[in-house]
This record gives sequence, C-alpha cells and structure tokens, in this order.
Amino acid sequence: MSKVIFLTDHRAAPRASSGAPVLPEPGQPVRDTRARPLRDLRISVTDRCNFRCTYCMPRDVFDGNHAFLPHAQLLSFEEIARTANVFARLGVRKIRLTGGEPLLRKNIETLIGMLARLRTPDGEPLELSLTTNGSLLARKARALKDAGLNRVTVSMDALDAQMFARMSDTDFPVADVLRGIDAAAEAGLTPVKVNMVVRRGVNDDQIMPMARHFRGTGHVLRFIEYMDVGSTNGWNMAEVLPSADVLARIGAEFPLVPLETDPMGRVAQRWAYADGAGEVGVISSVTQAFCEGCTRARLSPEGRLFLCLFASQGHDLRALIRGGADDDRLAAAIAGIWSGRDDHYSEGRVAGTPAAGSGPKVEMSYIGG
Repeated sequence: MSKVIFLTDHRAAPRASSGAPVLPEPGQPVRDTRARPLRDLRISVTDRCNFRCTYCMPRDVFDGNHAFLPHAQLLSFEEIARTANVFARLGVRKIRLTGGEPLLRKNIETLIGMLARLRTPDGEPLELSLTTNGSLLARKARALKDAGLNRVTVSMDALDAQMFARMSDTDFPVADVLRGIDAAAEAGLTPVKVNMVVRRGVNDDQIMPMARHFRGTGHVLRFIEYMDVGSTNGWNMAEVLPSADVLARIGAEFPLVPLETDPMGRVAQRWAYADGAGEVGVISSVTQAFCEGCTRARLSPEGRLFLCLFASQGHDLRALIRGGADDDRLAAAIAGIWSGRDDHYSEGRVAGTPAAGSGPKVEMSYIGG
C-alpha cells in the first residue's frame, strides 16, 4: 500500500504591490499569520526504516508490498544543502535530520559535513542534530561527530527486551541501542536525548525502569504522549497517558522541580531531579498543545514542504529546485508559504474541533516526528 499525500502547488510567492516577492528584512525571520518565526527545519532524508514501530510504521501497512520512494526521487545532498542554506537566510537556526531512519541513507556523513559549513546571515553555524532508532549508532557515532553533527536523539520505548521488541516490532536487541547511546555520548554528541512514546496499557510499565536507568547518566529522557500522527497507526485516545500522570509517577519516587523553557519553539516541558541527578522532559501534544510556539517546518525526502506534523498537504519545492529557480525565487516561495501558515491542529484536538482538513494525515515515517 502506498501512502496518500495530498499536495498543493505553491510555486508562486506572494508579491508586493510593485510585483516583487515578499521577503523578510535582512537578519529577520519570516513569520506566519500567528507571528511565529521560522526557526527550525526538520529534513527527512529517507522514508525507509529497519524498525516497524506500531505507532509509526505498522507492519501490516508497511510490508513487503509497500512502495517506498525510489532513490531518483529523493533530493540529492547538494539539493538538500542548497535548500537548507535558503532556509537559514529566512531565519532557520536549527536543522534536524530525520526519516524514516536517517542512518540508512548512504553516506549521511557527507550531507552532515555540507550542512555544517552553512552559516546564518550573521555568520553563526547552524545547530545540527539527528533523530535515530539507534540501530546503527554504535558504528556511526564517531563519524557523525567528526562530520559536524552536534547532538542525537534516540527513540527508545522500553528497557525490557520483550517490550522493546513488541513496541519496535523487530528482533533488534535493546542492548545494542543502549550501546549506541553510550557511543554517542563518548563521541561528544551530547546531551543525548532519549525519546519514549508512552501508550497506556502497553508500555507505561516501562516509565520507572527507564527513569531509573537514565537518571544520573547525563542523558535527557523525554516522555511523549501517544499522538494521532498519520492515518495508519490505529490511534486511540484511551491509550494516551497524560504527561501529568507520567510526572506524578516519577515524582513519587524522585522529586522533581520545573525548569524554565522558552515558550517560542518549546516542545518539551523540562523538569529537574531535585537531588541534581539530571532532568526529564515531557512532550504533551495531546493534552497540552504547544501550537502557539511552533517554529518548525518539515521537508520530506523528495522535497515537499510541510507546515505541521499533522498536515495532510505539502508544498512542492522540488519543482523549483530542479526547474532552474535561483535562490531568490526559492526563498520567496518558502517565505510565501510560511507567511500564510495558520496550522494549529493540536489546539483544535484539545478543544474538540481539530483544525485540519478531512483528508488522511501525512505519515510520521515520511516527514519525521
């Protein structure tokens, strides 16, 4: 079964009365209709993954007959780097490489090196990070760091081997993921963030084992509410364990104190262990929407620009990239798309009136989490 993506052709940027494309002032980020700046870009480099996590790529959908994108359709490293440079011109300061599993993209270190050479208009390097399932991290961590990567986030939904296998629907050993986390820390890809998607009645018994394991390690464990991303994972609100319950469980054994977080661009709420043994975070898109501070854009493997994790429509940038458009025209197109953005799906879900179209939502494995 192939994924269903509804696309909007957005090749023309808005124009001022003079007919010139509307671009932000030099050094200023482009802003959407809610005054949210464009600061973060997530680049999915592949839609393929070697895990079949049930909330992301359920095996009955992403099976041997699933049509993944052919390599020729993927943006090349040169095209990605060029596009990222234009995004930096418009205000992006952070880039995260995602997938699928980004470490499956051959020679990913080459792309990281290209991105590491980019600069913001004021001459600062971009912050480069990568989200991975950890399966290839032990062998690649040093090369990733040497290429210019700053940090990694590892998706890991259980410490128990059997539960890990159930959540990831793979026979890959959880011990090898832990070795990958250690290798990342040794290489200097710190702080390593570990993301656990929590499903009530499925893996919520792993909250405390995970908290105990990562306390005092310097790694940041983050608990993510089970979200209705995509259209294939059979999401059920009954399986959502509110972040408040997660914090209550941890706090009963290890007292927590809140840490301040910038509301613009904030995703995780941060909490420190009162005894100084590190911190944990919670990402509460279902019960405490943070749309008002969302500064993220997402670029798909073949060059579709998505403005929300829960979007059903993407905007075709590859046609411009491969159609001869110069950087000014590409910047104007991106600025036009972002300046018209009003996405706030999670706010609508919390209020009982989801603010999204009725079509299928894009799959998380396609544009990253």
